[in-house]
Amino acid sequence: MSWQLSVLTFLMRRVGKPQLRRTRTPEDAARNFDRAARHWFRVPPYTLHLVDDQGAVPLHWISSGPVARGRVILFLHGGAYLSGSPRTHLGLHARLARLTGAEVCAPDYRLLQTAPFPAAFDDACAAWDALMTRGYRPENIVLGGDSAGGGLMLALLAELTRRGTPPAGAFALSPWVDLTLSGDSLRAAPEAILPVERMAEVVQYYLHGAEPADPRASPLFANFAAPPPVLIQVGSEEALRDDATRMATHLRAAGGEVTLEVWPDVPHVWQILDGWLPEARQALIRLADFVQTSLDSVSR
Repeated sequence: MSWQLSVLTFLMRRVGKPQLRRTRTPEDAARNFDRAARHWFRVPPYTLHLVDDQGAVPLHWISSGPVARGRVILFLHGGAYLSGSPRTHLGLHARLARLTGAEVCAPDYRLLQTAPFPAAFDDACAAWDALMTRGYRPENIVLGGDSAGGGLMLALLAELTRRGTPPAGAFALSPWVDLTLSGDSLRAAPEAILPVERMAEVVQYYLHGAEPADPRASPLFANFAAPPPVLIQVGSEEALRDDATRMATHLRAAGGEVTLEVWPDVPHVWQILDGWLPEARQALIRLADFVQTSLDSVSR
């Protein structure tokens, strides 16, 4: 464990997690997340950020340095379906673009404050359809997402395998894939930042009476027809560790090639803290290698 990780984990436990416990409304949570992102989620220099808001869902296009024409990462941001946006994750998007040489497309999907389930899933599908309309090919696209966005991405992946148009690959960072909250690590893991006791409340806000096991909300229960290669990264002490490990098992049972990386001691979605944590850069380098290998393998 780096000294930076030790310090940051201490701050999360003493400051960040208590603040999340005290959050009263989804609107407060969104404002707090935006504020934290401006301070902690560093955006590298020479980042190009364009917004296309002419379609069914606004699409943010991010690059940082040269990108390969026609190759794209469709990334769905996290934030428990009540916070976050392509702007809060701009630093992560830019780093992914720079390390992979692929442009990042980040949909600004609707949050539960304005449109509960299944609006986010519908927007994810609309974003994919928009890429198809623009002439992108499935074999030149890699899906990605973190936390709730990782779950949303995997729900989209299940839908795409059903259609018979899977992407070249997919990666999930600490994904939340089971809104029934049945993972043992939710009760056993020494989680550094997520207030687990508030998760059931978030589920109620988001689902608005829908079934928690609906595969569009909980892709752990989705059917995957011949899924492409998938990379999952999660921390050993995370409350969502079992979501990640069970998702890997489920995808393998469907015939998928899954790489599951359980990193020691890191917090939830530590990759977004590149610029602060050396462990974040190490994980992103492995992630970039996966993306490039997935795209190259299908393109040959």
